[in-house]
Formats: sequence, C-alpha cells, structure tokens
Amino acid sequence: MATLFEPFALRGLTLKNRLVVSPMCQYSAVDGFANDWHLVHLGSRAVGGAGLIILEATAVSPEGRITPDDLGIWQDEHVDFLRRINQFIEGQGCAPGVQLAHAGRKASTYAPWKGHGAVAEGGWETVAPSAVAFADNYPLPVALDAAGLKKVIADFRAAAERSVRAGFKLIEIHAAHGYLLHQFLSPLSNQRTDTYGGSFENRIRLMLEVVAAVRQAVPDDFPVVVRISATDWTEGGWTPDDSVQLAAWLRDRGVDLIDASTGGNVPRASIPVGPGYQVEFAERIRREVGIATGAVGLITTPAEAEAIVANEQADLVLLGREELRDPYFPLRAAHELGAEAAWPVQYERAKK
Repeated sequence: MATLFEPFALRGLTLKNRLVVSPMCQYSAVDGFANDWHLVHLGSRAVGGAGLIILEATAVSPEGRITPDDLGIWQDEHVDFLRRINQFIEGQGCAPGVQLAHAGRKASTYAPWKGHGAVAEGGWETVAPSAVAFADNYPLPVALDAAGLKKVIADFRAAAERSVRAGFKLIEIHAAHGYLLHQFLSPLSNQRTDTYGGSFENRIRLMLEVVAAVRQAVPDDFPVVVRISATDWTEGGWTPDDSVQLAAWLRDRGVDLIDASTGGNVPRASIPVGPGYQVEFAERIRREVGIATGAVGLITTPAEAEAIVANEQADLVLLGREELRDPYFPLRAAHELGAEAAWPVQYERAKK
C-alpha cells in the first residue's frame, strides 16, 4: 500500500490518508460570513478524497482580515454556516480544519482581482509589532500596545472556542507569509524594544502566548498545528535555524505538527521557487525536533507526494494550486499509486 494512503493520527483525530487541502483564500465572504461558494468549493474537495481540508485564513477579528472579503470567525453568528460546511465534509470521510489568522500590517488590502495595496474606501486601521509598512502602497500600521496585545490573544482564544462549536476537528494557527505572528517573529518587521522584541525569546513571546490560549480553549484530544514561514529568504531575517528552535518550543507547549512554508514577510525576497522547494524545511524540522510536519509548495504529482511521506521527509502533504486544478487529486493519486481509496457511491461507476 502507498504510504500516502496510510492513516495518520494527531491526538484524537485520525486522518484516512496523508493528503491535505492547504488553506487557500477565496476572498468570497461578506462581513466574514461563509456562503454557498465555500460549501461547494470545500465540499467538492472532500468528495475528491482528501484526508483533511484546512479552511482558508479565517480572521479572528475584523481588523485581522487581509481584505474586506475574508472569512471570519470573530462573532458567534459566523458559526452556523461553517458548521453546515463541516458536516458535509465529515460526511465524506474527511476531517475539517480551520486556519485562524490575523493579517497585521498586511491587512486592509484588496482581493487580488480587485486591486493592489491599501483599500481606498472602506479600509481600516492596521496593527503590527512596529509602525513599519509592508510596502509603500500598504497601510502604515499602528504598533500594538499592551492592551492591543491582550486583545490579539483573547481574539485567538475566542476564535478557537467558536471553531470547536462549528465542528472543526483541527486548528492551524497562521504564523507564516508575513502576517501578524510572523511579523513578531522576524527581526525585519519587529523593531520593538520591550519584552516582545529584540531577542529570539522576546520575538516568539506572542506566538507562545497565542498557542497557550488556543490550547486551553480546545479539548485535550484536539490537534493544534502551526504554519510557519521557515525562512524569510532575506539576510537579517527569520532563518531555518530559528524555525528549528521555535518548533522545539512549540512541541513542548502542545503543538502537534508544523506546517512548513516560507517567505511572505518582505517584498522582493529572492525565493528559489521550483517543485517541492520547501520540503527540505519540513524534513529538517521533523528530523531535528521530533515533531510531525507537513510539506507544502509546488507539489503537483502523486509520485512527488508519495516520495515525501515514504522517505519520511514529512508526515503530511499539503496541496494548494494542484487542488484548485484538480479537486479529485487524491482519487487520481490512489489510482496511479495502486492504492485503495473509497469513492463516493454516486461516482463509483467511474472508478475503473
């Protein structure tokens, strides 16, 4: 049997295979509310055989949205439709997860097909570790004070509680791609001189406090994972060595898996993009820290995905753009790898 189709357990959750639909923003919500687009988009990928689907970056507060069109989970009213989606996903034998996010200084910007940079009308004040904009056409953020930091932590805790009520079975904390928690981690964006800036221990402080708040808000058997950018790809920034050290701290504080992506914190970083270009970071963290990892980034064929898990480079393979191109990638992968995968009974006549 292909390793890719072996079950995988994280705390009380057992995934039917190692293929995960990566969080991918749809920029299709109104006031944070999910709708039929999300139901069909996510539901089709559950029908397609994934073991886990992680919902796109879902804002823990209105000011934490990347764009006005982002999903949210900052109010109780957001829960009902998310629960409907999750019930359908589970009905297909797939686990629903959610990525809890705060965009920090990259907030109040346009959806990709609507414009670029700061929203001209209907935008909002953004926050960050320091009053440094991401780029010239992005909003100038306000540096978070003590009250603002407490609010961020409380917002993540409340979002985690709502996530459980909405029927999610896993939470991913978004600390990658230049969003708020990544901004605190990297010296390129964190210029603070208080206990949340300067040293490595200070820069990871908010990350650890958010993890603690989320871990306390969910049951003991509920998995919590963290997506990091393992490198800024920029001199003077966050490094792979930092990621290994952070992963050890997170492991000891109840994080179950590191989803290893890269980049996003500064514009014009020199990134050697190519097939599987980020797998090495997941492999190193897994090997040196002894924590489960997920590999992501231009993984496009069943053979590539199988090699990653069979060679113990990572425990899970997260697919983004390939899942947009082919929602049934897991079923196709099972066929190509000679593995058995359950098809929806409505589709079984097309199995062979």
